Amino acid sequence: MLGDKSRREKPNVIIIFTDDQGYQDLGCFGSPDIKTPNIDRLAEEGIKLTDFYVTASVCTPSRASLLTGRYSTRTGLIDVILPDNTGMRSSEITIAEMLKQGGYKTACFGKWHLGD
Repeated sequence: MLGDKSRREKPNVIIIFTDDQGYQDLGCFGSPDIKTPNIDRLAEEGIKLTDFYVTASVCTPSRASLLTGRYSTRTGLIDVILPDNTGMRSSEITIAEMLKQGGYKTACFGKWHLGD
C-alpha cells in the first residue's frame, strides 16, 4: 500500500574501501583534475564521512578490521595475505553477516585479500 508508514524502508549501505587514495582524489573532496561524478552524487545524496582511521597501513589487516570491527591483531591478520596463507577465520562475524541478519542483501566487488 502506497504511503504505508508501518513499512520502514532500510537505507542502502555502500562501503568504498580503497588503497592509497589521497584526500583530494575525488571530486566531492575538491579534486580539480579527477572527475568522479557518480561518487560525487553518492556523497551529495547520502552521508559523506570525512575522517577515517585504519588499524594497519596495509590492505589485509585494514580490511579485516573494517569487516569485523576488531583490531587486526585480534583477527590474526597482521600482514598482507599471500597465496600460501590461510586467511581470515570463518568464525569471524563480518558486517555483511550482520547486515544479512537485518534483511539486507550483500555483495563484495573488487579486491578481497582476506584469503579463501
